[in-house]
Amino acid sequence: MTSIRAVRFAAVYALLRASADVADHWIQTDHQAATKGQHDHAEGQSSAAGRRACAAHVASYTATQAVVLLAGTRLLGVRLRPVPLAAALAVSAVTHYAADRREPLRRLADATGKGVFVRLADHGLNGGYLLDQSWHHGWETAAALIASA
Repeated sequence: MTSIRAVRFAAVYALLRASADVADHWIQTDHQAATKGQHDHAEGQSSAAGRRACAAHVASYTATQAVVLLAGTRLLGVRLRPVPLAAALAVSAVTHYAADRREPLRRLADATGKGVFVRLADHGLNGGYLLDQSWHHGWETAAALIASA
């Protein structure tokens, strides 16, 4: 039983991770990427526009993950139960939205002593992007655990 769960988890995580990269870097529109982090407190920006762009991005992101998970697990012969699968996609979507609105991730970075790193954009590094991606990887791991339960 344990080895079946481990195989299911590995397949689901690989499919979630690959589909997340495709959704974030190929499916997401330039408008969504440029607008999703907007907040009223920044001149010339709109929180409403940011929320709309982020919601549209997360919808296409989650749809991409769902299609890849369903097709990939079917091809691999891995069975997933509908309720854990839906819960996993919901975890992925909600946590992706929170991070991509930018401010929640910056606040978390500030609260955990990573404020300097989240603002780093020098020496070939972008701390905000790296923290964003590590956030997504962590939550995708949790989603894979849920889906493979």
